[in-house]
Parts: sequence; C-alpha cells; structure tokens
Amino acid sequence: MIQDIFPHRFENQYLPDQKLNEESFVFHFTGNDLLLKMNGDVIELPKVKDISFSQDKISPTFLFMFDETSCFLLSGDIAFKHPDLAYNEISFFRRISQQEIAWVSLAAYHLKNWYEQNRFCGKCGSKTKHKPEERALICPECVTVVYPKISPAVIVAIISDDKILLARNTNFPGSWFSLIAGYVDVGETLEDAVKREVMEEVGIEVQNIRYYNSQPWPLSGSMMIGFIAQANATQPIVIDEKEIAEAAWFTRDNLPAHPSVISIAGEIIGKFERGEL
Repeated sequence: MIQDIFPHRFENQYLPDQKLNEESFVFHFTGNDLLLKMNGDVIELPKVKDISFSQDKISPTFLFMFDETSCFLLSGDIAFKHPDLAYNEISFFRRISQQEIAWVSLAAYHLKNWYEQNRFCGKCGSKTKHKPEERALICPECVTVVYPKISPAVIVAIISDDKILLARNTNFPGSWFSLIAGYVDVGETLEDAVKREVMEEVGIEVQNIRYYNSQPWPLSGSMMIGFIAQANATQPIVIDEKEIAEAAWFTRDNLPAHPSVISIAGEIIGKFERGEL
C-alpha cells in the first residue's frame, strides 16, 4: 500500500524544536496543487535552497521527518530559484513510481487541509494558534484544543465462495468498481458499520466479519479499516441509487477495472484474484 515506503523513513512525531534550514524539504500548496521538482520522470521534493521568500511574510510549520530530513509546510508568497520547479495537482500520486514521494505529499496535504480548516476556533470564533509542545491548535480565548481530524471508515470485501461483490460508485469514472466502504457513525462499532453500509448500499446481509488491515488515507483525512465478510450470493442486490450506480458478483478470472495496490481496496481485490482470501 502507498504508505509502505521502506527503506525510506517517515517519522510523523511532532518535533517543536525543528528549525527551517537550507536542506529542509518544503511543501507549498496553491489550492490542491503542490510544488515539486520535475526532472523528466524523476520527481523530487523541493528544498529551502530551491526557493526564495521574505522571512517576515512566510509562515513555516514543521510537519514530519522524511529520510531524517525535516519537512515544513510553507504558507505565503515564494519565488523559484530552481528551473525545474512546477505545481502539480495532488492526484499526481496515482501516476508516479516514486511511492515515497507520493506518500509524504499526501501526508502533507492532509495536514495542510487541517490547518486551513481550523484557523478559527469552532467554539468562540477567535483565531487559533499552534500549541507549542505538540501537533495541536489552541484558542487563546477559550483554550479549546483541536487535534488533527482523522475520520474512521470501514471498507469490506464481501465474499461468496469464488465470487466477490464489487460496486461502482456514482462518482467513479467509466466502469471502475471497488469495495463497499463508508464512514463510521457516532456510537457505532466497526462491525455494525460494516453491516449497515453493506445493507444501505447493496441491500444484502453479511456475516463472519473479520478484520483484515488498515490504511491511513490522507486524501479524505480518513483511516480506512479493512474487513472481509461472507454473504449468500443468492440474495438480491438492491443498490441505493444515490452513492452506488451498479453492483454485481465477480469471479477471480473476470474482475472489472478496480483500484491499484497503492490502496487497501486494491490490495484486497488483488488477494482475492490470486485466491489468497
């Protein structure tokens, strides 16, 4: 999956004593576009030495360590000192072979969105500040503390003998199919969320629910929690027609277009195809 970048190292512990230096990696976004160094097929993260900016007009925020190098989110106007710098829409992560660049870019995107969405206190409306000793924002007026938002979501492979149930979301392009997934509701167990989402989206009952694995998915700020479940394929499929455009049972030798192994959905579908589930 995309977060598996060994031998590269991603350390997400917040280190308040880190200072911006010439070799620090920088993440600078304009909307959903990220600044990268493009040298043919090779993509690199830009460093402080590749750009110029006014010290009093830029706001650096420490993000994490990547390959023992500090990484910062920069907010403000910058100028390019390197000719190969260019902005790329964040979906570039699906197309590149350098999985480590894709992963840290997504992690930075998740944090960028969280900082942008919490500039003001949701309780009293005052402007928030970074809590000095940890990755958190604090309101100086009412002392409300806000931590990065991570939304739990279940994703489930529904198996019946040698068949798997796949669905095409109304937002998916063309004939793209994937697993049933959805967010966990307040007061709901993960297993109950699996049963509810499957019933809501395709109208069937599942049993023998077992945990598979999990994957952080920064694009939506989610933690995808994977499950395998069994179902009787004779049950009629009843799609909700809001989120799901179509759904069907597929055999291992007749799978439709589906996610790649960078995602937990793609990994699970690949294991089913190889007979490993």
